[in-house]
Amino acid sequence: MRDRYAIGLERLSAIDGRDGHAVVESLKEISPDFARYLIEFPFGDIYARPGLDLRQREIATIAALTALGNARPQLEVHIAAGLNVGLSQQEIIEIVMQMAVYAGFPAAINGLNAAKTVFDRHPTS
Repeated sequence: MRDRYAIGLERLSAIDGRDGHAVVESLKEISPDFARYLIEFPFGDIYARPGLDLRQREIATIAALTALGNARPQLEVHIAAGLNVGLSQQEIIEIVMQMAVYAGFPAAINGLNAAKTVFDRHPTS
């Protein structure tokens, strides 16, 4: 079996690219152990499981982070990740709008504002 950390780094690169590595690097300063856990568990274990492709996993993650309503930095990273794995801006908008039904309008508004911030940094060609 391959090393969870190595698998996690591969998945992180495929999903989040430089943004994801920047998050991990910033965490290494305060808690190197937590930074390692972030690579090993979500990316080395969960994202590497069969059953859902990366697009589907990012749809679920964007929806969950939008519904939480208090995780904007992580939501922005995963909106960018959604773009990286093939979601369109319109699909991301629809995912966030869907959360208005289950998490409320404030959460959806915050999610749409996060999406705008990311879209402004990652314009479509």
